[in-house]
Formats: sequence, structure tokens, C-alpha cells
Amino acid sequence: MGPRVEDPASKESGTPMAAQRDSNAQISSVTTKSSTSKGGTKTTTMSPHYRSPERETSSLARPTVASLISVQDRMPAEKRDRSEPVDYVEVLAQLHEELESCLPHQRSDLHLLQFQVFRGLGEVKLLQRSLRSALHKASSVHEKLIFGAWLKYEKQGEELISDLLNSCGKCLQEFGPLDISHEIPLDTNDHPHPEGIEIFNESYSSVNCVSDTVFFRIRGEKIACSRQRIAALSSPFNAMLNGCFSESLRQDIDLSENDISTLGMKTIAQFSETGSLNDTLSAEALLEILVFANRFFCERLKDACDRKLSSFISSRQDAIDLMECALEENSPVLAASCLQVFLHELPDCLKDEQVVRIFCNATKQQRSIMVGHASFSLYCLLSEVAMNTDPRSDVTACFLERLVETAMNSRQKQLAYHQLGCVKLLRKEYTEAEHLFSAAFEAGHVYSIAGLARLASIRGDKVTAYKRLSSVMSSYPPLGWMYQERSLYCEGESRWEDLEKAMEVDPTLIYPYMYRAASLMRKQNVEAALAEINRLLGFRLSLECLELRFCFYLALEDHRNALCDVQAILTLSPDYRMFEGRVAASQLRTLVREHVEQWTTADCWMQLYDRWSSVDDIGSLSVIYQMLESDAAKGILYFRQSLLLLRLNCPEAAMRSLQLARQHAASDHERLVYEGWILYDTGHCQEGLQKAEESISLQRSFEAFFLKAYALADSSTDPSCSTTVVSLLEEALKCPSDRLRKGQALNNLGSVYVDCGKLDLAADCYISALKIRHTRAHQGLARVHFLRNDRSAAYEEMTKLIEKARNNASAYEKRSEYCDREITKADLQMVTQLDPLRVYPYRYRAAVIPYVTSDCAVLMDSHKEKEAIAELTRAIAFKADLHLLHLRAAFHEHIGDISGALRDCRAALSVDPNHQEMLELHSRVNSQEP
Repeated sequence: MGPRVEDPASKESGTPMAAQRDSNAQISSVTTKSSTSKGGTKTTTMSPHYRSPERETSSLARPTVASLISVQDRMPAEKRDRSEPVDYVEVLAQLHEELESCLPHQRSDLHLLQFQVFRGLGEVKLLQRSLRSALHKASSVHEKLIFGAWLKYEKQGEELISDLLNSCGKCLQEFGPLDISHEIPLDTNDHPHPEGIEIFNESYSSVNCVSDTVFFRIRGEKIACSRQRIAALSSPFNAMLNGCFSESLRQDIDLSENDISTLGMKTIAQFSETGSLNDTLSAEALLEILVFANRFFCERLKDACDRKLSSFISSRQDAIDLMECALEENSPVLAASCLQVFLHELPDCLKDEQVVRIFCNATKQQRSIMVGHASFSLYCLLSEVAMNTDPRSDVTACFLERLVETAMNSRQKQLAYHQLGCVKLLRKEYTEAEHLFSAAFEAGHVYSIAGLARLASIRGDKVTAYKRLSSVMSSYPPLGWMYQERSLYCEGESRWEDLEKAMEVDPTLIYPYMYRAASLMRKQNVEAALAEINRLLGFRLSLECLELRFCFYLALEDHRNALCDVQAILTLSPDYRMFEGRVAASQLRTLVREHVEQWTTADCWMQLYDRWSSVDDIGSLSVIYQMLESDAAKGILYFRQSLLLLRLNCPEAAMRSLQLARQHAASDHERLVYEGWILYDTGHCQEGLQKAEESISLQRSFEAFFLKAYALADSSTDPSCSTTVVSLLEEALKCPSDRLRKGQALNNLGSVYVDCGKLDLAADCYISALKIRHTRAHQGLARVHFLRNDRSAAYEEMTKLIEKARNNASAYEKRSEYCDREITKADLQMVTQLDPLRVYPYRYRAAVIPYVTSDCAVLMDSHKEKEAIAELTRAIAFKADLHLLHLRAAFHEHIGDISGALRDCRAALSVDPNHQEMLELHSRVNSQEP
């Protein structure tokens, strides 16, 4: 699930509640880990760790720096899912163009490729939307099953949402079972009606006076049937009963050797008359008839058995047992029904060896029966689930081998070869890995060169590894990962230069920061080492970096700060293991805590208040983690933990904390509030509002009124609702609460007053919030000064926020609005230094580069437009941002580069297909294309 975290420095909108639930955390969506709003937001690396515990430590001996800081000697993990091409914009544009003109059955495959690009970019919200598009455009039941199951897998842990929606009277069947029989209609061309088969020798029977009644004898018992009805079941029966065979002259025919029972033959006779099967038939009887129907090519009878058997699947074991029959007897409805059961139970069903065997051993023909033309999509899903469970397992390797077999075009082969190459590398099957990386690279997957370089290095040939990377960098525009990979194969200044360049080109890479910090720590340059790691943690919350900083503090015997970091790690990932998986973080925390003076409950509240006020979110998380061990009310603590995690853009961890708050609620009215936030955070605003009202009906409370005000402000388009929001926030302030939350309510109330034009009331709210140390109220008060045409006071107010806040990139960005151009440029340069993922500074610099001031007039400097495009390209290289692409497309159009403009338009529409301004620009540019 994604966050609803506002870019704190973004310009205030005209919506009634521009302030947030918690400290500038504007909630807009819950299906993404990253924001595409102006300015970047912190991201967290939450990928699972596949580490085998070797031994647990039992004492906390002081380690040496060298023993702790081994990152210099470790390579960054090979990215098996790095599927973004060298120029992802070009590929997204191509996919968008193909989607506009392709045949309906090709769309899901194109959306799957789009998904792979967004996954490589780490854009969770966008990749999930691509899966939804693939599901929506699915042209077969098999694609619906696969992409529906994939979305369900991506949204694991959200079962509670359905229960809560049901309690609000809203039934959510997003991932309910499909009616396979209905989804696969009977093909009347292949399965003609009995009257559709021509009785080609009917006169032959009449001339020889053969009765229309024929008796089929089965082990001594005779079953009377209509000769012509049975003949109409299939061409073989027609030839036997009406053709030149001896049976055409017989009234008594022995079928004892054809594996059909008396009951089965009676059922067939009845089907020949009625066209339907009896509902009382057992699965065993149906299987017998199905085999018989296949032997005599009775397609309508076979189809009826196929559909009837699918209704007998009530468990995974049923599906396993019947899938074998479905594949042997070419029964697509039954096979799809069994497949639905397997996919619905992902990932658990892959622990079942029988299920794995079905998927791994299926031949090409059997795959066609089981999944139609969607084999590649199926094995994409299965390999994804298997890799997330254990990338080194035989199951993972098997699924990826099937993925390679089912890849049909160059794009699919690039993905399949590279992923299987990564798994073979992990399994130390180096020869096979080399063949696969080579095949992927030859097919056009440039990142596979990193795998080939790793293999050369493993064999002791770093020179070849270095040359391979250098060759690619001379053939393509160098990207951050290229510099990072090449740095592994050189020493001294060359390595530092490559890492510096990697950080400059792609600030999302973690390894360069960690390497530099570790190097500085080895040289005993403690201050510089901590500054380096803090620089990264200032804009990207990474478990690996928190672990490294923990090591620094431990080596320095700074146990208080070491405890802070390990408690933050455990908040984000309770089962995290440190030191390459050798020891549980929870055990290290226990050992470190013995060296730290314990805080009382009162101390903890004071520490939380101080850290919250100074915008020290990691420190606040640590304090709350410690407080949860006390007898304090846990519901409210988990709730506050969720607020911090949202602010740090850790949506999955935030939802986990919110669910824990619900579990530990001290009363029904408190539980309803947390349920309301859970619904709101998952996009169900009206239902969240309903929960707030239910809570208020039980007991008036600060949090219930605050939730109702927040949800109402976000859901209502009526400007008059501002009055209601104000009254709700005023009611909230009358209820008991602590100063942390009251400060937030005052801040939000001030924002509503600003939107209503009541600046004096807004200023009073912000000043009251500041009196109880709600630091972010400086930003609201600055806005009031600005609206009163006092830019100097606004600038000073934001300066106060910068001085107080631990993380202040957003404050610099906001302050840039209140000063002249030169200071603005300096502030935005500071923003990029503190948080290079924030995109607004790049947009601003690009927008002002082409303009010069002359005699009080603003003129366009056409010579600098390419410089502006270069500034935007710098950010686009690591962030698929709609606004960056939109601005660059406009510049391309202005200089007459229509193909460049069209490319950016199409890529932007892949990011947001419904963006109105982008659609208009695309239409205009498209009309200019020669």
C-alpha cells in the first residue's frame, strides 16, 4: 500500500484542508511507495532478506571498526528485477504508441511489459496500475485469472479492508472467483448441435431395414439408444452407425471393451436425447464419460463433462487431482478452474510439491490447455512469487526456465534470460549464468552486462570486467548503475570518481553512500562518515543504511544512538537480521540496551515531544518503540507510529502499525477511529467518514472529530464544507488530547482559515500551535505573511523552521518562494544537496534557464533552451515524473523537436493516462508530426 504523504513544500492548494492529518502529510493515494508530486519524498527499501542464520551473539563485546564496516568488500546486490532499459522514456513511449494501435488480444502483454519497466524504476503505484490495466484489457479468462491473482498477491495483507467495508455495507469482491464456465463459452463451430452433423448414409439404413433403435451391450447388459441421436454425437459414431461399417447393419453392438460402464452409457444415451447431463452424476462417472467422449470425438459431450467437472473443485487437492485429467483429456474449462484455485492461493500453494510439479512439468501442449496463450504471463507471475520466497531455490530456477521457453519476442526474452541469469549467479552456476546474461545482452538487455562483469570478476579477471562496463558506457549514455558497477573493478581515485559520478547521475543508488561512509570510518574520520550516511538517510530511509549507522555508533560506543537506530530498524522490519543475517536485530537491541540508562515513562514522553517538535522522525520512532514495552495505552502509540511512518513514506509499515493500533484499542470508539483511518488510507474515504461518525455517536473524542474533519475536507467538492470542517476541528480541540495532536489540529485549522481568506484567524491558530511547539506551523504562518504581501516576514518565518527542523529540505524549498531569484536558486540548490530526489528544483531551474531580464522585460534566450532540457533530463533519468516529462515535452515542441516532444508526451501518458494538459499537448504535437 502506498502513502498519502504530501510533499511538505508544495504550494498550498485551494482545497478546504490543505493541512494534513499529521504534520504536512497530505494523503492522496494508498497504492504507491513513491510520489510523483512536486518534490520527492523519502523512500524505504523494504525488500525481503534471504539470509540464513549462522549463529547468535550472546554478548556485546566492543567490535573494531574494520570488523563492523565490511561494506567496502561487498558488492551491491545484483538486481534480478532491473528491467528498465537504458532509455526508459523511449520504451514507455513505444509501448504507449503500440497500445494505441494494437489488436485487443495484445494489450495485456504490452501492459505487462510496461509493468516490468515501472518495477525496474521502483514505481510501485505505477506498476500496480499497469497490472490493473492488464486485467482490464484481458482478452481471455486465463489473462483475467493471472492478472487478478497478481494484483491480489501485490496487495497481500489487505483482507481486513474487505471485512471493514462489509461492516459499512459495502461488498468488495475485487479478487473473487470467476465463473470459468461462463467465461469460456461453447464454440458452436467446433461443437455442433446434433442436427448439425449430416447423416451421410441414412438411405443405407432404410434400404437394409435397420431399426433406428440400437442396443449397446456392456458386459451382458443392453442399453437402448437412438441410432441417429448417437450418430449425431460425432463423425466417428455417424460413420460407424450409418456408414459402410458392419455396425451399421447391426442392432446389437458390443462396447464392453471401450472402458464405459452401464451407467456411463445410459448417461450418454440420455445426453444424446436431451443435450444435458444429470446433476446427480459423481465426479468418477463424469471422468469416465469424458474419456469415452474424447475417444469417440464427441465434442459436445466432452464439453458438457468438462464444465460439469469444474463444479467439483472445492479444495486445492481436488484441483491437483483433476488437473492431471484435464491436461490428459484436453479439458480447458476444467484446467482453467483448477488453475484458478492454485493462483488464488499464492504464495502458499507453491509450498505444495504436487502443484509445483504440475507447473514445472507441463509440456507446451499442456500449457496451452491450462493457460491458453498466456503462458509467458503465468510464468512471469510464478517466478516473481518464487523469487520473493527464495531466489536460489530449484522451484525458482524451474519457473524461470519455463519463462525462457515461453518467451516469444525480443522484449520477453530480455526479461527471461536476465532473471534466470541472476538466479543462476546466486546458485553459483556460473557457466549457465554467463550464457544467459550473454543472450539477454544480445537481445538488448543492457543491464545484463553487469552480470557478465560480475562473472569475470569472480573468475579473477577484473580487467575484463572493467573493459566490459567501459565498452557499454562508450556505446550508451552513461547511467548511475554503470558507474557504480565499474567502480567495483578499479581502485583508489578511479573508484572514488566513479562512485561520485554514480551518485550525481542517480542519487537513488545506496551503495556509493555506504561505501564512502565506510571508507571514511576506516580512516577514523567519524564526523565525515556520519555526515555521509546521514545525508542519505535524510531523503531515503534504508534498512541497510540504518544498520551501517548502527555499526558506526556501536564501534564508537555511542550506545544511546545505536539503540535508537536498531529500534527504528525493528519498527520498519520486526524480523530483520543484521550482520549479513547472522544475528537477529531484536537480540542486538537487547544487548545494546544493557549499556543505556533506562528512561521512565515521563522521560519517554518528554523525549518524544522534543524529537517530534524538532522533526526528528527516526528518533521519534525509536522512542515510541521503547514506550510500547511499557504499560502505556498501546493503541494510541501504534497510531502515532503509523503517522511517523507515513511521513517517512513507509506505507506498508504504517498500515501494519495502524492495524496494530486497532488490535490494541482500549475501547470501541477508539477502535472505530483506527478503522476509519485504515479505510481512508486505502482509498475508501466515505467509509472512513462513516466510521468517524459511529465513533462520535459512542463518545466524543479528539481523534474522531479530527478524522471526520480530515475525511470530509478531502471528499467534499462543496466549498461551503469549510465551515463544517472548522466546526469539527474546533470540537476536536475541546476534547482531551496531548499537545502533539492539538498542535496538528491548530495547524490544520489555520490552513482552512487561509483557504477561506480569514488570515487573522489563521495567524492566531498558527501562533497557538507554535506556543505548544508544533514546529511546522512556521510554514503556515509564513504563508499568511506572504498573503499579506510581507515576503520578508515569510522568509524569516521559514528560516526559523529551517533552524529547528532536523530534516529541512522541504523548508528550504518552501522558503525559496519568498525571496529574490538569486537566493531562490541558492535555496533550491540546497534542496537538491539535501534531497536530490525532490523534482521541483529541477523544474524551477529548467523554467528559468531560458529567460533573461533586459530593461525590465523578460525575454526568451533560445540558446539556453537545450540547457534547460538537459536539467530536466538529469532528473528524468532517475524519476519517472509526469511534470518533468510535461515540461521537457513543451521545450522540445518550442524548439521544433516534434519527435522528442511526442516521445515525452507518450511516456508521460504512460505515467498518467488521464492528465488533461498532457492529453492536450499530445494531441497538438501529434498533429504536427510529419
